[in-house]
Amino acid sequence: MLDAPLDSLYTWTALSVAATVLLGTVVGLPTTPAPDASGVADTVDGVAVAEYDTTAEQPLTADSVRLGPKRIGLRNDGGTAHATFAFGPITPATPDSPLGSVAMGANPTAVFDSPADFAAAADAARHRKATWRSAAESLVVRHVTWEETDVTVVVV
Repeated sequence: MLDAPLDSLYTWTALSVAATVLLGTVVGLPTTPAPDASGVADTVDGVAVAEYDTTAEQPLTADSVRLGPKRIGLRNDGGTAHATFAFGPITPATPDSPLGSVAMGANPTAVFDSPADFAAAADAARHRKATWRSAAESLVVRHVTWEETDVTVVVV
């Protein structure tokens, strides 16, 4: 009567399988949280509704970004997050573009020949297709008004 009952072998096998599945699940979980797209959208919205020209910067924890006139997507090892701008459309720009220079602090009069050129560049930027690209360490947003042209330029 020193033998183990037959049921204990099945119990031991079932517990081993369950522990292996649990370990595999835990190892497969992401180690970093998904980026905070809502916080970024809140920063952009806060600048967009300002009655005066203003600038803000928001740190990013994303590896990739997709910025459109009405929506932003952020992606890293922890997942992908999207948020919609409440006060849009915004004007997406790249740092090396004339609109990017304006977002980084340049006066629009120094970059563009006329308010019409500024408005045309902003309109063209809003109509470009949003694609995933590498994200910078921070997002810069600037609300600029030049005569009748009122835009919120966002650079990532």
